[in-house]
Amino acid sequence: MTRSRQRRRHIMRRGLWYSLALCLVIMLFGGVGFWMLEPQVITLQDGLWLAFTTAATVGYGDMVPQTHAGRVFAALMVLLGLSVLSLVTASLAAIFVEQEVEDEVQTEERKIEHELMREIRALREQVRALDQRLNGPAHTTEQTPENNRP
Repeated sequence: MTRSRQRRRHIMRRGLWYSLALCLVIMLFGGVGFWMLEPQVITLQDGLWLAFTTAATVGYGDMVPQTHAGRVFAALMVLLGLSVLSLVTASLAAIFVEQEVEDEVQTEERKIEHELMREIRALREQVRALDQRLNGPAHTTEQTPENNRP
C-alpha cells in the first residue's frame, strides 16, 4: 500500500472518530439542555434519551418538549442531529468505499502488469528472431542480465 493511500485511510478513520466525538458532545449538550429546560425531564438520563430521539428524528412520543424554549431547543437538536449523524454515516461509507476501490485498483494494476510482461516477452522473441534472421542461426545475442529477464 502506498504512503498516500495509508495517509488517506488514516485521515478517514480519524474523521470517523472526530464525527463520533462531535456526536457524543452534541448528545450530551442536548441531554443537559432538555434536563434544564423541560420540567417533565427529571433525570439527566431522560434528557439524554429525549436528545437522542429528537436528534435522530425517531420521536417515540414517550417524552415531548412542553415549553416554548424546549421546542426551540428540540428544533435545534433536530438540525444538529441530522448534520452530525450524516457526518458519521458518510465517514463510515467513505471507509468502506475506499477499501473497495483500492481492491479494484490493485486488481486492475496486476492485470495490466501481466499484460505488459506478456508483451515484453513477445517483443523479445521477435527481436531474437530478427537477430537470427539478420546474423544467421549460429549467431545469438549476448546474454546479459537485461536479456535474461522475462
